[in-house]
Amino acid sequence: MNGLRAVIVCLVLACTASVSPAVAATPGWSALPVPAAAPPVTVSDLAARDPAEAWATGYEHTADGLLPMLYRWNGTAWNRDTTFPGAGEPGWLGRVQFVGDEMWVLHNHAGEGEILRRSAGAWHTVPLPRTLWTYQDFAAVPGAAWVVGEDDTGLKVLHYDGSGWTTQSTPDGVLYLMGITARTATDAWAWADTDTGPAILRWDGTEWRDAKVPLPSNSNVHTILLESAGRATIGGSQYVDGSARTYLMTWDGRAWHTSYPPLGDTYTEAMVRGPDGALWLPVRSDRAFRSRYARLDGDRTTFSYGPKRTNAIDVAPRALARTGTSLLSFGTVEIYGSKPNLMSERLGGRP
Repeated sequence: MNGLRAVIVCLVLACTASVSPAVAATPGWSALPVPAAAPPVTVSDLAARDPAEAWATGYEHTADGLLPMLYRWNGTAWNRDTTFPGAGEPGWLGRVQFVGDEMWVLHNHAGEGEILRRSAGAWHTVPLPRTLWTYQDFAAVPGAAWVVGEDDTGLKVLHYDGSGWTTQSTPDGVLYLMGITARTATDAWAWADTDTGPAILRWDGTEWRDAKVPLPSNSNVHTILLESAGRATIGGSQYVDGSARTYLMTWDGRAWHTSYPPLGDTYTEAMVRGPDGALWLPVRSDRAFRSRYARLDGDRTTFSYGPKRTNAIDVAPRALARTGTSLLSFGTVEIYGSKPNLMSERLGGRP
């Protein structure tokens, strides 16, 4: 009996020795240094092509107005890029996306809209066909791009087919487009404010139509995440008894399914599909000096935290992107006695 007990103890110790290093090596969120900008700053977007290339956009608030802000991740460090046209001139940078071998970003250049395109280290500009009062959002895929906003005549949907621009019409009753995204040149989605409430529109290569998505009552839409195999996820807020709660709607190719994860009133614009197959998004933190992220896998919601930042009043990741087997965040952090500046964190990857 004692011999059997000794064998069991040895097996347990062997298993512990083999498992413990893997557990100890399990990566968590780590802080990444970001070269400082002129605070306060606003982060617009983050997009990644692979573990060695990601871009973050935004703008600085200076005494002379807004100045565009662009940062590049090279796999090991963040560096500020000031080589793009208009880098030192008034304006801001918005949505950034990868289109084939190029990086595209929406640029408000002293009030004039354009798309910046970067390929093989060189920059090119695509001017918009008209000046808008508001440049609300931008989407690009191979063979097509859209810019939505308003001018003095109302809502505008500007469409680029690779050679020129056209203005697209929307269904009657659409008052405003809050955002737009696309999977292909003939499959784009937009979330709209209409005279009967929020609605989802869809472009089929010929025209924009009401997609007839059964949005929750008394709700709005923050974002639409389009994925391969036809999957789509809508995130937004629903107002119930005077307070807001986050909802998610998923399309599985046949029907919409609505859920209400325990996220409170969370803005879902930064939601991404992580390398583990779950949905990830930053949420309001319940711990001092630390960021907080939610992971949604089916009906299960779990949370993780970024590293502690001494004297931080607010740690606010604003955008997430998948970089291979890692997640990358970019946002702002306000340290006591200073104005918000830039922060970045990574889940996974090299420590």
